[in-house]
Amino acid sequence: MRQEILEKLTHITDEEKRILEGEKDIDRDLYMDGQGDMINRKKLLAEGKLIDLRPHTRFVHFPEHTHDYVEVIYMCTGETVHIVNGNRITLKAGELLFLTPEAKQEIMPAGENDIAVNFIISTRFFDNIFHMIGHERTPLHSFFISVLQGEKGASSYMHFAVSDVLPIQNLIENLVWTLIYGAPNKRNINQSTMGLLLLHLINNTDKASGEQDDALVLYVLRYIENNYKSGSLAELAEELHYDFTWLSREIKERIGKTYTELVQEKRLAQAKYLLKNTKMKIIDIANETGYDNISYFHRLFRKQFGVSPKKYRDERK
Repeated sequence: MRQEILEKLTHITDEEKRILEGEKDIDRDLYMDGQGDMINRKKLLAEGKLIDLRPHTRFVHFPEHTHDYVEVIYMCTGETVHIVNGNRITLKAGELLFLTPEAKQEIMPAGENDIAVNFIISTRFFDNIFHMIGHERTPLHSFFISVLQGEKGASSYMHFAVSDVLPIQNLIENLVWTLIYGAPNKRNINQSTMGLLLLHLINNTDKASGEQDDALVLYVLRYIENNYKSGSLAELAEELHYDFTWLSREIKERIGKTYTELVQEKRLAQAKYLLKNTKMKIIDIANETGYDNISYFHRLFRKQFGVSPKKYRDERK
């Protein structure tokens, strides 16, 4: 991250000065209404704003709390320790932590060189972004979107160890720069930047972790994303060293769909993408997405989307 940005973020704030002078606890009036433990976005987001950032307050323990917004924490330098839903997470430089309103978070005191930024994001900010990243709506996309939307049963946090992924680091710096210094059309810039960031994170879910049960779900969805054409549940079970029947039952129970349904969802999403964005023949698209029987492909596509592949392509010319 550019030195001038780090210098702004390293500056000792008035709140931190009071802590260094002997204040032992956070100033609840800066974050919360009344005696509750929920941080209120109206305390941190100006009227009409959908996204903003603030440097993480150092030198003090934050007791367990929730938020009425989505919080994204980016570690610029050093590290911080977070207890999220009882799970201890050490957030290191270059890593991201996404928290939905459902997450319960506690933060251990940070040192002077442990510099983090907290993105305060209204859920409305993601409305256009979901349209941008969800055009394929593959199972992996759907999982990630369900986390950000705080859907019932979805994970309430995601930790991304992406310090070595340069595009993600560049996009975060762009987002920080725009929010600190401002720019014409900054809302559109911020939403576009966040959309690109989420697309890169979806492509790097092998570096993601969340609730304990999510590890298997993410592995299955990544496998399907990469092997939808010729992969199989038997191969996946062997790769994971799980019993075939047990894995089949777990996938259905945890995701709500069978392995076959998930593969079909990914294949048809890929077919839609190819119909819209290439000039490939429909029979070639069917073969490319794992369907040797063109009649079966047509029948599935019409059942899923209500139109034939040809009509879908013609409507989007």
